[in-house]
Formats: sequence, structure tokens, C-alpha cells
Amino acid sequence: MRPRSRGARLITAQRAYVSRVLLPPVQEFISRETSGGIVLLAAAVAALIWANSPWDNQYFDLWGSVMTIDAGIFRISEDLQHWVNDALMAVFFFVVALEIKREVLHGELADPRLAALPMAAALGGMAVPALLYAAFTAGGDGARGWGIPMATDIAFALGVLALLGNRIPSQLRLFLLTLAIVDDLGAILVIALFYTNDLAVGSLGIAALLVLAMLLMQRLGIRGFAPYALAGGALWVAVFESGVHATIAGVVLGLLTPSTPRLSARTFFESARGLLGDFRRAFRGRDAEQAELLAEEMEDLSRETEAPLERLERVLHPWSSYVVLPVFALANAGISLSGDTIRDAASSSVTFGVVVGLLAGKLAGILGAAWLAVRLKIAALPAGVGWLQLAGAGLLGGIGFTVSLFITGLAFDDARLTADAKIGILAASVTAGLAGYWFLRLVPQPTPPQESP
Repeated sequence: MRPRSRGARLITAQRAYVSRVLLPPVQEFISRETSGGIVLLAAAVAALIWANSPWDNQYFDLWGSVMTIDAGIFRISEDLQHWVNDALMAVFFFVVALEIKREVLHGELADPRLAALPMAAALGGMAVPALLYAAFTAGGDGARGWGIPMATDIAFALGVLALLGNRIPSQLRLFLLTLAIVDDLGAILVIALFYTNDLAVGSLGIAALLVLAMLLMQRLGIRGFAPYALAGGALWVAVFESGVHATIAGVVLGLLTPSTPRLSARTFFESARGLLGDFRRAFRGRDAEQAELLAEEMEDLSRETEAPLERLERVLHPWSSYVVLPVFALANAGISLSGDTIRDAASSSVTFGVVVGLLAGKLAGILGAAWLAVRLKIAALPAGVGWLQLAGAGLLGGIGFTVSLFITGLAFDDARLTADAKIGILAASVTAGLAGYWFLRLVPQPTPPQESP
């Protein structure tokens, strides 16, 4: 055998170092529930620092720079911040739709008895904050922002729970996760129904035809990525041109994604057994090329045993958590915190409406609706979870960072109202996170019921 060159040995050593030393910590960081919240928080802090630094003009010039796509049949011209909010966030809402569909078909939302409590709590946690905000801003310029305090940021909320470790029962995490998913569904409906511009019927018709085309492709057994990617891109353009917010295209695509694998476990076993026999014969015959082709065929076969929904969620979730949301925070959390801006926010009904809605409204809505559902015997408290733990979850529900900022951009064109809302969101989210953490850390655990002798 010809000895390898020094350069080849160095490359091999570098790859081994990366795989053994560098990758494991990165993989462990990404797998932790707190990690997404940490990266998102870092991006928001970076945006605030940048927007209040000597280089603040560069920050606002960057996100205000205009990018144009002219494909002949359509032309879209937006500033960079709107490209992030309209296009990149479509990926986030696509992943959210995948999670909602999985939970409805195979998760907690599939069992009405288990889903009743978090669903009721989510509805209360959306309605009460919106009503409180409306009471503060009734008749004013900020009245359109009633949807801002309805949202719960799932990444931050679950990140805080993860910091508490074994101090909180696992059922409380499941309750908050299901509540946040229902909350996301509510936010999607609010965006689609109430934060939509004038509708272009022709573009809506094209979007409907594209949806039918994708359903037909599924019916015909077309599984390739390229046709669906092309149809999905066309759907995004059609929804954008229709006046409905473009991120709804991501939601539609997520809900259209098949949730069942193409091959059953039995079919895979029977097919794989034959391929293994062929692979063994090729290996013994030293037919490396044939063995490699059979290995690739087995890989393709195993991929067909995983539902497209599960595969896409697994692949895209890290991108959504560690790329899409941090970029969104960097583009939207930058506020110039001058003395005048803070004074205006301190006397603004929009700021008060957001803060009161996220802090008092979320707690009262979640806890009150849960109590009513239990009292009416529609639902029951999860095992190991008491009312104090549920109150802690209600506090964490007041972390409304991501979707609240997103709805702010849809609700207001006025820079002053936008700044007032963002200051309220940041203040309320930080307060809710700290209050929820310390409340759940200090509250005694419920005493489990003792069995009668």
C-alpha cells in the first residue's frame, strides 16, 4: 500500500479531532432545551446593544436596505427586515405547523382528555390579555395591536423550565408545551384573519390551485423534494401577492406534509432482508461497486420508513431555532433606547397594555380558564401538578417575545407605536421569565396522595 502524504495524514487528524473533540459539545448544546432560548436571547441583546451603540446608523441602514426580486411574472421589492419577517419566518411557521399536526395526530392533542386542560388554559391565556390590552388602548392609535400580548414564546418558556431541572414535575413541562402549541395555532389564526391587507382574489385563486396540485402530487405518489419545493416557492409568492401574510404559506405547507411513512415496518423488513443477502454476496465477491450501490439502496429504503413530517421536523427544527429565530430577533429587537423613547413608552397606553396583558392577563387567563375547566369537570390537573405549579406556568406564559414582536410589525406602521410595543414586550418578557423561574423554584412541590391501607 502506498503511504499517505503528510498533508493527507494532517487532514485525517484534523477530521478526527473535530469529530471527537469539537462536535460532541456542539451537539450536546444543540440538544438542550435551554440552548435555543440562549441563542435567541443573545441575538436580542446584540440587537439592543448595536441599536444603541455609536454604530446605530449601520444597524438601521442594514435592515432598511431594499432587496428586489424581479422574475418577470412577479416582482417583489422589500427591505431586509421585511424579507426576514415575510420569507425567513415562513420557515419558522412551517416548523410550527409540523409540530401542531404531529401533536394533533399522534401527540397530546390527539387525546381530548389530556388536551382539555392546556387547550382551555391557552384559550384563556389568549383572550384575557387581548381584552386587557383593548381596555388600555380603546379608541386610540394603538388599538390595532390587541394581538400582541396573546402570544407565548415556546423557546424561552421551555428554556426556563429546563433550568429548573427536577424541581418541576415532567407533567408541567408537557402542559406548558401543549399550551404553547395551541397558543401558536391561535396566533396563526389571528394573523390570517385579522392582520391581512386588502385581498387579491386572483392571487388567492392561484394559491388554492397550487394547494390542489400538491395534494394531487401526493395522491399520485410523487415523493421527490424538487417538485414540492418548486410548488411551495410558488405558493409563497401567491400568498404574498394575495394580501394574506406570506408566512401563512409556511403554515399551509406544514399542514399538507404527509404524516405517515411510505413503507411499513413489515415491508421494510422483507425488502431489507433481500438486500442484505445481495450485499453479503457482493461483499464476499469483493464487488465494491455493487456493495456500495446496495448500501445506498438500503439507505433510501430506510428513509422511506420515516414519515416526511417527522423527517422535516427533525431536519428543520435546529435551523429554525438557531438560525431563523436569532436572525429575526437581530432584525426586530433593536430599539433606540433614548431618554425620549423611554419617557414616551412610560406614558404610552400601548406599552401599558402589552405589559399588563402579558404579565397579569396571561396569569389570570391561564389560571382562570384552567380552574373553570377543572370545576366543570371538563379536565383534571395532571398528576404531580398543583395550582401553584400551574400559576408558575401562567407566569412563564407571559414570555411573549418572538410572535409578539412579529405581530407588532403587522399591527403598526408608526415608528413610535412600534417602539412602545417593543419596549413593553421586552420588559414584560424579562419580568415574566424571572418571576416564573423564582416562583417555581421556591414554591413547594404538591404532596402526592397517599394510598389507603
